[in-house]
Amino acid sequence: MNPFEMVKNLKNIESQVKTMKDELAKTSVVGSSGGGIVQVTINGSFELLSIKIDPIAVDPRDVPMLQDLIVAAHHAAMEKMQELIKEKAGPMLGGFSDVKIPGFNA
Repeated sequence: MNPFEMVKNLKNIESQVKTMKDELAKTSVVGSSGGGIVQVTINGSFELLSIKIDPIAVDPRDVPMLQDLIVAAHHAAMEKMQELIKEKAGPMLGGFSDVKIPGFNA
């Protein structure tokens, strides 16, 4: 894509980014760890929406393990959302897949 053509279409790109951000804010993904014992749900703004913990994971003698499972599930959810953003932004960016989009850098 010609850089000058991209500059001309900047308003259109900004509109597409806003639309994509609005759509992603309504989208959620679930990351899990421990074979699904811990599940974390985040939205497209990377806000934590919920945490589900299987009662089997609640062992007062092993709180650090539960904490690690929560962190791992959160990381899994973040990775899923980042991949979803790349997937949605890919067609809009064309050959500029390495371009950082303000507000989407996680």
